[in-house]
Amino acid sequence: MTVATRGLFVGALALVGLSACGSLLPLGGPPANLYTLSPKSTFDAALPKVAWQLVVEEPVAAGGLQVPNIALRTSALELQYYANARWSERAPAMVQTLLVESFENTGKIVSVGRQAVGLRSDFNLKTELREFQAEYGDVNRAPIIRVRLNAKVVRQPRREIVASESFEVAIPANGTAMSDVIVAFDDALGKVIRRTVEWTMLEGERNARARPGRS
Repeated sequence: MTVATRGLFVGALALVGLSACGSLLPLGGPPANLYTLSPKSTFDAALPKVAWQLVVEEPVAAGGLQVPNIALRTSALELQYYANARWSERAPAMVQTLLVESFENTGKIVSVGRQAVGLRSDFNLKTELREFQAEYGDVNRAPIIRVRLNAKVVRQPRREIVASESFEVAIPANGTAMSDVIVAFDDALGKVIRRTVEWTMLEGERNARARPGRS
């Protein structure tokens, strides 16, 4: 899968060793390479065309993921970060952006946006980003990229949860270079986003047909 750079790479792509993990770059040091991931653009052709509007809320996440740092684990009890690499924005904000763009790319929803735009929604998608890191069982081997997103479809205006599901994907990187890690992140998050978008469209439409009109 090709990773969308969108002009966000700063400097040359570099191999980041685990010996540098867990520390932030000092002030005055070389700038970190910035990375972003790509939205999904292909979906099940049978996905229904829907007439309702959707607000995608920013995912909730633990403090360790509420940062632009790219997270990794070498043990279950410690979260670290790559020293010379960053996401282009905080991880939850980036995931929200990619979800909105992916819903738009289906071409089958009347309107989708963020809370900030003041959209009068029929449903809200509330999510929690529970896993979003590279996992190293052996520091000399390529990591496994794990992404887990819990999603809830909330009918408005009563804020009634009408569907809930969790989506998790774990994909091994093809190598230890940062480029391999980012490609694996793109693949893993892309699969989670595709499942989330298709599930949301199906569950929202099922509820809308069962209970026509706003609650």
